[in-house]
Amino acid sequence: MKRRGFIVVLAGAAAWPLAALAQQPERMRRVGVLRFSPKNDPFTQTIVTAFAQALERLGWFEGENIRIDYRFAAGDPPLFKTYAAELVALAPDAILASTTPAIVAVREHTRTIPIIFVLAVDPVGRGWVHSLARPGGNLTGFISWDAPLMGKWLQLLKEAAPRVMRVAVIFNPDTAPFAPFLSRAIEDAAPSFGMTVTLAPVHDDAGIDGSHCSFPPRPLFSGNWTHGGTIPGDIESCRQAAMATQLALPGSSLRTPGCARSECRI
Repeated sequence: MKRRGFIVVLAGAAAWPLAALAQQPERMRRVGVLRFSPKNDPFTQTIVTAFAQALERLGWFEGENIRIDYRFAAGDPPLFKTYAAELVALAPDAILASTTPAIVAVREHTRTIPIIFVLAVDPVGRGWVHSLARPGGNLTGFISWDAPLMGKWLQLLKEAAPRVMRVAVIFNPDTAPFAPFLSRAIEDAAPSFGMTVTLAPVHDDAGIDGSHCSFPPRPLFSGNWTHGGTIPGDIESCRQAAMATQLALPGSSLRTPGCARSECRI
């Protein structure tokens, strides 16, 4: 029987074959899920519902032939480690880890339980997998973005706001361990668009306010990374966008499902 037998549909969808597991329906299968976002976040609940519905379409019904153990870290670094240890102790058939902090935490606790990752950054460079085509080990999944995309962000920004010359990138280093990977790509691409880059790591609300207030006069762009990069998550992406709007800065975010675009005015 193949261990990797669950189909995971999350933020786009990931897929593993189910045929092998379906051959033994008498044993209750168990899946652990570790998410970055808080449990009561509306977008999180949408994802949880979609995940359950996708499994049901494939013949897996929670409480009948599969059990799903959810943990929601809400962007809290210590909770990632605590919840990862709890899930591994349950000895599930597989663990779904969403965002880099969750992946790092789960990987620290097991090298045998299959881990499906989503919203990952640079899994090859971080040594999680041998390659995207042939991951090897106990991890497989999908990346959310790659270095070449950083240059595309700047290109689109230049087309939308040609006068922009200075770019500020806001992120939380506590929950964005991928920051150096993305920031290097942005800094490398900036000269070709006549831009300079300022990195603005923040750890709390005061840091967000202070980083914006320290920006020089326009033209300037304020960007932020929200997948594993804000305090505590999607709500703060709205806060950053609102601050950028207040200061009349062009703004951008990787994802802001916690608020409508008309509210964030991105």
